[in-house]
Amino acid sequence: MTSEIHSASAAGRRRDELRDFLRNRRGRLSPADVGMPSAGRRRTPGLRREEVAVLAGVGVSWYTWLEQGRDIKVSGSVLDAVARALHLDGAEREHLYLLAGLNPPRAEAEPAVPVTPELQRVLDAWAPRPGYVRDRRWNFIAINAAARAVFGYGDTDHNCLVTFFTSARYRALHTQWEQAAPGVVARFRADVARYPDDEGFTDLIEGMLVASPEFAALWARHDVSSGGQAIKAVRHPDVGELVFESTVLPLPDRPGHHLVLHNPKPGGDTESRLERLMSGPRLAETG
Repeated sequence: MTSEIHSASAAGRRRDELRDFLRNRRGRLSPADVGMPSAGRRRTPGLRREEVAVLAGVGVSWYTWLEQGRDIKVSGSVLDAVARALHLDGAEREHLYLLAGLNPPRAEAEPAVPVTPELQRVLDAWAPRPGYVRDRRWNFIAINAAARAVFGYGDTDHNCLVTFFTSARYRALHTQWEQAAPGVVARFRADVARYPDDEGFTDLIEGMLVASPEFAALWARHDVSSGGQAIKAVRHPDVGELVFESTVLPLPDRPGHHLVLHNPKPGGDTESRLERLMSGPRLAETG
């Protein structure tokens, strides 16, 4: 009986520490730190819980329970998403695992980008044109250097939909954001319908409804579209306007995964501007 009481007491202290740790780290960040627009004056500093949930791709209720120190089940992949959303370093990520009652993974055991070498070479060879691979929930699986340079995708961008609707940086670049938004939501809704048992979609949608009024309004329209092509235009700070034809190609050997490729739209000078952008100094790619 004494050991059971001690175990329960230790678990309670660990959950209290987890609650305080998450609140503290959330309070250190501002919307600008994570590329989100500021929604007016705030009574307290830091990100709101729903903003962290959206950035991590988890449900608002689930994250609230985690931060409250409730006795809930967690997985390593979800803790990694929370760690990325809160910009935790290696030591802080390990601490988060321990407070959540999980063994931190060994650094050398972290999986590589889950695409085949052949598919990675396709992405790399597509340069200087942008390309990336996304899964069925629109999470980024792999991104080539051109997509990062053109669209400004960074290490904190983990999901196409989240970035489109919550990143102030991305929205400022996108010259046709308002025109493109209905089609983005309509295509996402069509993808959601293909996986009715995937609770990950529910968490993502609930978070987006809270985080983005624009998404909420478009989601309420129930529009659907299966179109695999779209126009994407950005005004890059270094080379000016770039207009692309975006093509979404399914990957038969990876159900739900798609290869998204961007070609300069004919009749303009996007191709020459793109070559000028990508000819500058950049990190060498490895394949």
